[in-house]
Amino acid sequence: MPTIRISRSHKKSVKEARAAVERVAEHIAERFSVDYGWEGNTLHFERTGVDGHINLGKGNVSVEARLSFLLTPLMGPIEEAIHEHIDREFC
Repeated sequence: MPTIRISRSHKKSVKEARAAVERVAEHIAERFSVDYGWEGNTLHFERTGVDGHINLGKGNVSVEARLSFLLTPLMGPIEEAIHEHIDREFC
């Protein structure tokens, strides 16, 4: 499966970082019809053809999204959207 991996360091508190990830998830969910939910400091998301997570570590946020082969042509726009929202919240 094609996989998108993005990682950023940050200086936010866990509470601030969690709120930022929530905003990212809301934008991605709205644009790509993704369902998501929290398990500890990891936000899991999925929809037909896509699943992954956003993990919050101390001073780091990482995203992993696995795409089905049918969605491979959309990998560029999906990755761009994730980069855009992560950079907006964490850079």
